[in-house]
Amino acid sequence: MNKQAKPKQTQHINRREFIKLSTNSVAVLAGGISAGNLFAARKSSQPKPKNIVLIFTDQQHIDTIAAGGCKHVRTPALDRLKKSGVSFTQSYTPNPLCSPARSAVFTGRTSSECGVHINGRSIRSDIPNMGQWFSQHTNFETFYAGKWHLPRTYTLDIPGFKVIHTGIGGFGYLCDTAMSRACESFLRNRSKSKPFLLVASFMQPHDICEWLRLNMENPERLRYPQLAGMLPELPANFNFDNNEPKDIKNRRLRNDPFRGKSKWDKEHWRYYRWSYYRNIEHLDAEIGRVLRTLEDSGYIDDTLIAFISDHGEGMGHHQMVRKNSFYDEASRVPLLFSWPGHISENKTEAFHLVSGLDLMPTLCDYAGVKPPVNMRGRSLRSILEGNVLSWGHTVVTEVSSNMGRMVRTQRYKYITYKDDPVEQLFDMIDDPGETKNLATGSKYASTLAEHRRMLKDWEARLDVAPNVQNTDAWWYKA
Repeated sequence: MNKQAKPKQTQHINRREFIKLSTNSVAVLAGGISAGNLFAARKSSQPKPKNIVLIFTDQQHIDTIAAGGCKHVRTPALDRLKKSGVSFTQSYTPNPLCSPARSAVFTGRTSSECGVHINGRSIRSDIPNMGQWFSQHTNFETFYAGKWHLPRTYTLDIPGFKVIHTGIGGFGYLCDTAMSRACESFLRNRSKSKPFLLVASFMQPHDICEWLRLNMENPERLRYPQLAGMLPELPANFNFDNNEPKDIKNRRLRNDPFRGKSKWDKEHWRYYRWSYYRNIEHLDAEIGRVLRTLEDSGYIDDTLIAFISDHGEGMGHHQMVRKNSFYDEASRVPLLFSWPGHISENKTEAFHLVSGLDLMPTLCDYAGVKPPVNMRGRSLRSILEGNVLSWGHTVVTEVSSNMGRMVRTQRYKYITYKDDPVEQLFDMIDDPGETKNLATGSKYASTLAEHRRMLKDWEARLDVAPNVQNTDAWWYKA
C-alpha cells in the first residue's frame, strides 16, 4: 500500500476521567445539534477517496473480532480491518431489528421517520436513501449486492443502486458465498474510469436464527460430545435484574430457549454460543474475499471501507437470544472504518458514543457532498482523523413496534416502554453488564428526570412518517 503521512492520533485518557469531563454535557442531543461540545473539530484538509465500500452484516454481536479481544473466533479479515483503521466500541444501532435498522442506516433518519417501524416495509418516498443521494449529488456510481430487506430481502429493485445480481438468496451459508463472489467479479472486471460506492450486504451471522429454531428442545446430551471442552463459558451477566419492563420479560419467554418442553441447561446455552461463533467465521471468510479482491485489483489505497451491522445478538447475556432488545448485546454493534494513510490506524475508539445514524453523514462528508436535510446523526470524520477528543453525543435507539426507546448518555442508559411503569436506568461505567436497575427509589430521581426530558426533546424534533403516526405511537400522546 502507498503510505502517506498519518493523521494526528487522538489523545488517550482514562475512560473514567473522560466521563467526569463530559457528564455535564449529557443534555446534548444526538442529531448533530450540540449545546456543549467540549472540543471543537477542525476542518479536514484530507482528500476524498476515489471509492467507498460499505460492508454490512446481519445480527453481529460487537464482541466477535479476534483482534478486538474475542478469544472464541478466528477472524483474519475483520482483524485486518480493525488494525488498519478505527473501530468504535460504543456504537449503537438506531433500532435493534433488521428492516428498521437498515432504513435508519441508509438514510440517516430514524426508523419511525422512515416509516419502517417493523420488518418488511419500504422507506417513505420523500426520504432519499444513500444510493439515491449519491447518484444525484456525486459522481460516484452506486452498486448494491446482497440483503436489502426494505421491503424484500433479496431483490433487483433497490432505488438509487445498480444491483449486482448474486443469483441466490436465503441462508447465509449459501447466499453470502454467492454474494462475495459476485462482488469479486464486479471489482475485477469493472472500468476504473469512475469512482464507485459499493454496498456488500451479508446475511451472516443471521443463520443463528435458524439454528435456534432447530434447537428449541433441550437434548438429552450434547449433540457433539467432543465439543464439551471447547464450549465458551456463559457471560458474566447471564443472570439479570428481574425489575424489567413487561416487553423484555415477554420477549425472553417467547424466544427459543424457553419455548420447548424444557428450558435449556447451561451446557446448551454454551453450545449455542459456540455455534454462533462458527457463523462469524464463515462471514469473515467471505469478507476476506472482498478485501483480497480490492487489494488485487489495485483499489485498496484509494478506497474508504466502512463496516457495520444492523443490530447485535443476545448471546445468552441476560438469558436473551436474538434481537429487539435495548440491552447492549442486541443494541450495540461493530462499527469500523479503514483507509490507511488518511484516517487513524489500529485505533480502538472507546470514548465517543456513536450510532448507525452517523454513517450516512460520514460517507457524504468523505464524498465531498452535503448530506440530506434533517440528519439525526453527524459525520464521524473528525474522530476518524484524530482531530476531536469529545463531541458530547447522546444516542437514542427505538423499537417502534413495541413503542420503546432508549437514551444512552456518557454514563447512563435509560429505557422506557409505552404504558409500562417499569423504567430501567443503568450506570454503564460501574455496571456495564446492566445487572442492576437504578430506576427505583429517590437517589437517581434527578438523573431519570433529565433523561426523560432529553427523550422528550428528541421526539419533538422527529418528522414521524404518516403510517407510524397512525399506529398507537406513544410519543404522539405526550
